[in-house]
Amino acid sequence: MKLCIHEISAAMREVAKGRLGAVFKMLARVSRIQGQLRQSWSVLSTMTPADYRGFCGGLGQSSGVQSFQYREIEFALGNKHAALVEVHRQHPERYERLQKVLHAPSFYDLCLQHLARKGFSIPADVLDRDWSQPYTPNASIEAAWAKVYSAVDDHWELYELAEKLVDLEYEFQMWRFSHMKTVERIIGHGKGTGGTSGVAFLQKALSLKFFPELWSVRSELERT
Repeated sequence: MKLCIHEISAAMREVAKGRLGAVFKMLARVSRIQGQLRQSWSVLSTMTPADYRGFCGGLGQSSGVQSFQYREIEFALGNKHAALVEVHRQHPERYERLQKVLHAPSFYDLCLQHLARKGFSIPADVLDRDWSQPYTPNASIEAAWAKVYSAVDDHWELYELAEKLVDLEYEFQMWRFSHMKTVERIIGHGKGTGGTSGVAFLQKALSLKFFPELWSVRSELERT
């Protein structure tokens, strides 16, 4: 996760400067790292309910929700929720870092700013908003991406950027799915660690999208 954060942060700085060349390699590397992370669930999924009961009492209130690195990745990619920072308040350095990422533009926000610099019509309230709030899908943004996908040769860099973002989210969602199925296999639909609802909590996370228009535009293109 530390390497993911390093590469994502570097890619964000490049996008902010309008330089996409190195971004593609960085995002490809992150997707490969995510694939490696996902494989860890194949090992954990060998744990049986009996195995889990043998040590679960020692977990206490420990939960993946408390991972500050995971939270930083989610914030950087756009899943912003201020309340989720509070669990880190007892660690000032981590708390301050997460607050900084929370209140900064996400990767997608920077990409939309880049689209605007390239002449696409991006609403002002998308380009200048409260960055600590989750991004809301916008029909104008979908229309902008539709133009990119409808004229790939004219917008090759933007098209490649879009597809690298889709790769990134796809791998992230596959990691979430593997997490959910591993938990379901071990504890069923029982209560999860850290007071979460377990599988139900993880299933809800699967419905979240970092780059919503890059998914919805596919349906729109099929209708045209």
